[in-house]
Amino acid sequence: MRRWLTRNVALLSGVSLAQDAASELLYPLMPILLTSVLGAPAAIVGAIEGVAEGAAALLKYLSGRLSDRVGRKPAIVLGYGLASVGKVLVAAAGVWPVVLVGRVVDRIGKGMRGTPRDALLVQGVAPGDLGKVFGIHRVADNLGAVIGPALGLLVLVAARENLRVALWVAVIPALLSVALTTLVREQRAGTATTTRQAPAPSRARDLPPRVRSLALLLAGIALVNFPDALLLLHLDELGYSATAVLLVYMLYNVAMTLIAFPAGLLADRLPKSRVYAIGLACFAAGYLGLGMLPAGPMLIVAFFVYGGFVGITDGVGKAWISALAPEGVRGHAQGLLQGLSGGAVLVAGVWAGLAWDLGAGHGRVPLLVSGAVSAVGAVVLVALGARWDDRPGRP
Repeated sequence: MRRWLTRNVALLSGVSLAQDAASELLYPLMPILLTSVLGAPAAIVGAIEGVAEGAAALLKYLSGRLSDRVGRKPAIVLGYGLASVGKVLVAAAGVWPVVLVGRVVDRIGKGMRGTPRDALLVQGVAPGDLGKVFGIHRVADNLGAVIGPALGLLVLVAARENLRVALWVAVIPALLSVALTTLVREQRAGTATTTRQAPAPSRARDLPPRVRSLALLLAGIALVNFPDALLLLHLDELGYSATAVLLVYMLYNVAMTLIAFPAGLLADRLPKSRVYAIGLACFAAGYLGLGMLPAGPMLIVAFFVYGGFVGITDGVGKAWISALAPEGVRGHAQGLLQGLSGGAVLVAGVWAGLAWDLGAGHGRVPLLVSGAVSAVGAVVLVALGARWDDRPGRP
């Protein structure tokens, strides 16, 4: 086994694969459930995702700080458990407020588990291997995101496009992920296996200034990254069937899977700001294409290109913040980044949902605005990103 591919990296990658298979089976069907089955307007889809991501953002920040003090495994187990409960609520929902509750519970679970999991992933890993660790974890996460829609396609075909059956099937891999979390091991500071050394920083004020400013920068970019549920609603409104939406979403996740590990390798060799900027270029091209193109093959290509943004920036952003943060406050650092970014997605979901029917409708105005802003963000990051590089000795 390679030195960076630890037991926890392998196990937590398997956990994420199973949970993402569940989430990504359910997620692309949820906008259709809300609008076509439960009669909710587009603004409700954006609001639900915004509120859910806001809840996740708060929990990501709090759980990151708390896990540095009291341990990371309990939060991971509870987080995945709550996510499974949320999926049960969505599958059983008869009115859209129940979907709201289910999504909030699901995202609370995600908020609780995400930052402690990311901090535990890098325990015992050398700084030069962080990109590979987050890259391989993202590959597993994205592979689950391919398996989930593929399973959903099979279920929809077998059940004659019965959404309820597919939603209940999503609960099965979610429960499997909870079982796998019990096998994760956490080595706490001060155990017998650790050598005597100076205590690692463990307080909020020990976060380097560059960690705080980088988290703010990446969160600012996230203000134009509205929830993918609205992108899937865009496809639905353009006339794609539930099966076609799932198929497109599966291709999108294939793009994320293919790019994640190479992006991690690249981030271990090049300035992470440059690699992140490549991801933003994919975001700009994908959103602008979705906003301008009619239904057809090129629209699917635009969605595929947008998948490169998530595949590149998710793992690279986490590796970037971990490289800048001391070991004892990495949970807090991840919580700060993911909490601020989640709060930004909340804002993005609200403004995009409210602007959804402006102009030509179907979300074209928010897509074009976000695509243009992200293109500017990519240029700015190339020009100014060196100040946040992770060269040793910089404060």
